[in-house]
This record gives sequence, C-alpha cells and structure tokens, in this order.
Amino acid sequence: MNGTGTGPKGKEHCELDEVRLFLCGDVMTGRGIDQILPHPCRPELYESYVRDARDYVKLAIHTNGRIRKPVSFDYIWRDALPVLQQFAPDIRIINLETSITTSIDYWRGKGINYRMHPQNVSCLYAAGIDCCALANNHVLDWGYLGLSETLKTLSNSGIQAAGAGADLTEARQPVIQDVAADTRVLLFSFGCHSSGIPLDWAASADKPGVWLVAEQSLDWIDTFARRLEQLRRVGDIVVCSIHWGRNWGYDIPDYRRQMAYRLIDEAGVDIVYGHSSHHALGIERYRDRLILYGCGDCINDYEGIGSHTEYRGDLPLLYLIRVKRGSGTLIELMMAPMQIRQMCLNKPSSDDIAWLEHTLDRESRKLGCRISRTKDDQLKLL
Repeated sequence: MNGTGTGPKGKEHCELDEVRLFLCGDVMTGRGIDQILPHPCRPELYESYVRDARDYVKLAIHTNGRIRKPVSFDYIWRDALPVLQQFAPDIRIINLETSITTSIDYWRGKGINYRMHPQNVSCLYAAGIDCCALANNHVLDWGYLGLSETLKTLSNSGIQAAGAGADLTEARQPVIQDVAADTRVLLFSFGCHSSGIPLDWAASADKPGVWLVAEQSLDWIDTFARRLEQLRRVGDIVVCSIHWGRNWGYDIPDYRRQMAYRLIDEAGVDIVYGHSSHHALGIERYRDRLILYGCGDCINDYEGIGSHTEYRGDLPLLYLIRVKRGSGTLIELMMAPMQIRQMCLNKPSSDDIAWLEHTLDRESRKLGCRISRTKDDQLKLL
C-alpha cells in the first residue's frame, strides 16, 4: 500500500541484502488533528479543562498561525513525505495512539480520550503506513465498541494491527509482513502499566483489550520466546513494540533495560521499539541489535500547551533503520528531525537540530552510544 506522495516501497533493497524500516513515535490523530481533517468527529471532550476539541485547533493557530481547514489527508505529514520517499522503506510502522471510531462511549474517569473519525483513516494511508501497534493507553479511550471499530477500520483500509483484539489470543497475534520472497517482518505489540494503560484494559480469554505485560516480573518472556520460536522462519526480522514508562524525563530504569536485553538474548528480537515518552530518549546498540527506549511523539495537537517545554516535545524524529537481510543485524540508524507546527511535520531550524543532536548524544552516551549530525542534517547512531 502506497500513500499519496510517498513513492514506491523499497523491495529492491532486499536484493542488496538489507531491509529498511520506518518507525516513529506516538501518532495521535484524534482530538484537534481530527477536527482539521475532512471528516471530524463530534468535538465534545470530557477533560477537566477543555470540553471542545476545536479549542486545541484555536490554540495551535494562536501559537503558530492560520490552518486552512479542512486540510488534505497528507497535510499532517508534510515534510516527512519526501524523507520517506527518498528512504523508500520496505515497511512502515507506527504506534497509533488514537481510537478510530464514532463511538460516544468514552472511558469514564480516564480524563483524556482520543478519537478520529473512521473516514479520516486516509491520513494514515497518505503516509503509506503498513502496520499499527495498538497496545497503548489510548486505543480503548472510547470503549470496547471504539476498539472494535478501530480494528475493523484499519483492516478495511489494508493496514495491519497488533497488540489489541477481541481477546488475549487476538491481541498477542503479530503482524507478519512479507518484504521479499524469503524475508518477513514480524511485529509484536505489548504495553506496560507504567505508560498509563489501565489494568482493566488487559485482554483476557473472554474479554477484549490490549496485551499487557509486567516490566519487573519477566517470567512471561519465557513463554513469548517459545511461541516466537514456533512462528519464526529463517530470515525473519522481529520487531517488538513496547508502550512503557512516563511521558516526561530521560531516566531509563535498569529493569527496563533488562527487559530489552532479555527480549534480544532469549527471544531473538531484532528491534526493541519503545514509546510513551513525549520526547526522544537515549538509544542503545546491544549485540548489534537496536533498542529505542522512547521514540517521542510524532504527531499530536499539543501546540501552545505551556508545560514541560524544556523537553522540546515539538521536535519529533523519523527513525530510518537498515538491517542485514537474513540476520537482523543493525546496519545503520538515521533519524530525520522534524518540528510540529500548525499541526503538521515541518523541517526544523538548524539550532533545533543542534539541540536534538546534543540532547540525544548526551542521553545515548549513558547507554554506551554516540549520536552525530550529518551533512544533510540528519542524526546518525555511531
């Protein structure tokens, strides 16, 4: 599936003995984003301070200037699209932090509830998104009906999903995507309570929900490793999407690192794809495998909100990953910096790129890695 302006998928890279993956942080296309797209949901919200989703649009306009709505479906990706076209990934994966539904059955007591109208799903198609990780703290914001409609809408759009389902068996099912005749990408999606996923969202044998796992009691990894051994074929590349940790702050607990190591050592995972933090966290290369502890937000409607500005959550990264075909060994990680302005992704200033380089290098050095800016203003894991 190719979206508007994204160019062809990169199947030819498999002939060069590499596979290219695009990952990014949380994609929140609900609330204010949904209101600027062609088919907005009803704007009512149930938040403590904001009762109308259009207020987030007004705040963004006040902060960064006019938004001519309705916008086109590819609008929110703006300057990311030529980056994706040039990189030509074989697979494009996001953590979708939004329920796609017209349900009015919001989850009581949660406070923040994101939803996007099903007819706006073309905004994902516009970026050629192949797979959505759903094990996060917003996919059930509009109840079980909202989850069911989300899964149905994605399926009808040709976008695969992992991490949530009608029961635990379905939530644990990976996306299995062929990227060449003998090469598949397997995407598993699970989340942790530390990210804000309510405990009663956990799927069970007879209840819909998300795949919820423990961070400090890791007995479940043995079962996961055995199941993956049964599913895996020679040459498969395995990505584990994990929604974990708090929104702000750079600290990465030792137990979280141990969880990532065990997934690599015992289950053979090739990429640990962590998210939940609203800003990028340090990056680690472990046994030639990639660990992204926090990819930050990619798309949201937070412009003009004055809290935590020191973390620069307005500066997302596009993660452009090359791995060795057949082994999953990391060849290269490049990151394309963006800035959220007027509810879309724009090229940031040189000073903002320098800030990202300094911050990400500082945090990655704690994990034994370095980050450097390239001549074309991308960031590279050294």
